[in-house]
Amino acid sequence: MCRSIVTLRGEDKATAEEVEAAALQFVRKVSGHRSPSRANQVVFDRAVLEVAGATQRLLDGLVAPPGARMPAIARSRVVAREKRERATRS
Repeated sequence: MCRSIVTLRGEDKATAEEVEAAALQFVRKVSGHRSPSRANQVVFDRAVLEVAGATQRLLDGLVAPPGARMPAIARSRVVAREKRERATRS
């Protein structure tokens, strides 16, 4: 699977941007295209939205067994959040 897709389930709820970024990476990997042609743009964008929706429903529906610990947020997810925060402050 794509190495840049990180674990979204954790103590902090994944943002919509994180879910969409993971969906985009997944669709890119499956389609073999980083950027689709104009002829494929609509179907590519629809796939990203559908995968993001399915991902969000999965995250919203997951239930941890009693006493189970949530996974730690992957470092790359934390780093990406920090970069976005710095960019918005500048």
